[in-house]
Amino acid sequence: MKPESLAQEVAQRRTFAIISHPDAGKTTITEQMLLFGGVIRSAGTVKGKKSGNYATSDWMEIEKKRGISVTSSVMEFNYHDKHINILDTPGHEDFSEDTYRTLMAVDAAVMVIDSAKGIEAQTKKLFKVVKQRGIPIFTFMNKLDRDGREPLDLIGELEDLLQIEGCAMNWPMGSGKNLVGLYDLYHNQIELYHADQPQERFLPLDEQGHLPADHPLTHDSIYRQTLEEVGLIQAAGNPFDQAKIAQGEQTPVFFGSALTNFGVQTFLDEFIKMAPAPSAHQLVDGRQLAATDDQFSGFVFKIQANMNPKHRDRIAFVRIGSGEFEPGMDVTLQRTQKSLRLNNATEFMSDQRERVKKAVAGDIVGLYDTGNFQIGDTLYSGKTAIEYPALPQFTPELFMEVTAKNVMKQKSFHKGMQQLVQEGAVQLYRSYQTGDYILGAVGQLQFEVFKFRMQNEYNTEVIMKPIGSRIARWIDPEQLDPKMSSSRNLLVKDMADQPLFLFENQFAEHWFQEKYPQVKLTAKL
Repeated sequence: MKPESLAQEVAQRRTFAIISHPDAGKTTITEQMLLFGGVIRSAGTVKGKKSGNYATSDWMEIEKKRGISVTSSVMEFNYHDKHINILDTPGHEDFSEDTYRTLMAVDAAVMVIDSAKGIEAQTKKLFKVVKQRGIPIFTFMNKLDRDGREPLDLIGELEDLLQIEGCAMNWPMGSGKNLVGLYDLYHNQIELYHADQPQERFLPLDEQGHLPADHPLTHDSIYRQTLEEVGLIQAAGNPFDQAKIAQGEQTPVFFGSALTNFGVQTFLDEFIKMAPAPSAHQLVDGRQLAATDDQFSGFVFKIQANMNPKHRDRIAFVRIGSGEFEPGMDVTLQRTQKSLRLNNATEFMSDQRERVKKAVAGDIVGLYDTGNFQIGDTLYSGKTAIEYPALPQFTPELFMEVTAKNVMKQKSFHKGMQQLVQEGAVQLYRSYQTGDYILGAVGQLQFEVFKFRMQNEYNTEVIMKPIGSRIARWIDPEQLDPKMSSSRNLLVKDMADQPLFLFENQFAEHWFQEKYPQVKLTAKL
């Protein structure tokens, strides 16, 4: 591809993640966007279990049964002149590690907030990660079709709890049963909630931001109250600042209802104008690698087993950082320096996949993996070495001993254990003495999902025996004496055969350090 063509293609990309607290409506707003992109014909909700019409982004069987998202999904579509890549992330805090890594692969974030509940704990936690990256953040205050909190309070909470300026792009005219519409400050118009005809949906305002005096709405108390609130916002609110938005210091705030598809298209139209195209990445050696550089490169931010249970496949999700991906191209795997030919690559529509015909910086491609890839791996073409920074990792806090219920299914048991842990949601350890499997996770729900998937995808029932909360600390193999192990500091080894102790509590760790002062323990993050 010619440099000017590559630059044009990259400029059309919009790659972003949607973050929220569980049940804020993240999956529903994703579906509405897919509706506008012509990808689906109708939007169902995750909770519509009786109809069997599940959320497009929730493809895993346990997600359909429980009505939650437990893994990041990738969806792409064209909208107007833009090519959009949406990464829908799990809202549940037990799966925040998957979300954290996903946030490393996007150029912007959309924060969905329940207007009745405001900013919740998980939203605050995820926001901090986005803020650290310094990427633009766009806010959608959802569920206006229900009675919610005062809009001024919601904007104030953004600034108080998240320390980011909120700039209202539109303003709700009522809520719940009294919802009339949205006062669009950015376009100086009103978007009606219930319009008889599509062409009657938008009402233009005069230069003072008012409807014509003879319009029926001018006598509505909600309209008059909205004018007062808008006047306050315009006088004392934060002025729109594109530079601050680009730095993640100001968030444009949009109101609407994803369930009734109100305000979502207005949001999407403005988002694709304001959100950035893929930009340069800083490499490990300090270089800035432009997205429009003609050398192909990318990094693996996620590995998913059994997206197609019939084929027992593994897909490595690669965010392209520079250049153009071509099927059959030869690349170098930076970690091993091995040369690989990328013959089988797919692009995504949740669980629907097609062979990649063309992909450039900003796009996400899926590579069929036979065990070559690990999360955080860098791939690059050509002779100039490229290495992207490491992705965040979290030391597990909860641990379980895992055994197969049926000893006749050991082969399936070992295969499932090895493949599912490659995804990075749970960590696998082996007892140093017996080789028994021990799983570590950040949250309890990860164990439940793991157990379900072992039975559902590998036809293997597992028995899980809790060994409780533990503190994981690695030890230099040269300093290790297996006799140091006890019930209070269980000796295990990780997937790389590195030894570590699982301490019962801080007291046990301190006791160990006092007994063996020469031994250096590390929290391997």
